[in-house]
Amino acid sequence: MNQYHDMTGGTKDTSAPNHDIVMKGRRLLDITGVKQVESFDTEEFLLETVMGFLSIRGQNLQMKNLDVDKGIVSIKGKIFDIVYLEANQSEKAKGFFSKLFR
Repeated sequence: MNQYHDMTGGTKDTSAPNHDIVMKGRRLLDITGVKQVESFDTEEFLLETVMGFLSIRGQNLQMKNLDVDKGIVSIKGKIFDIVYLEANQSEKAKGFFSKLFR
């Protein structure tokens, strides 16, 4: 079992998939644990993560970095909101985007 000590003195298990979101100044997002980028444009990104579907909305959004092997995505632009979608919402969102980008 892979473990490390966190800053609070506890021990964390690193064998579970890791998912973190780090926002820097509301202009840059670094996201780990990304399984797939479902769709994206300048106003919204829809990502499948190990913790579920994640919608990021904003203005002038751009993919700054994508590392599929490590599951890392970096997004820059003005961030308005970050929302995890419930299972039924993610299916609607995927359906909407698949029709939009045909």
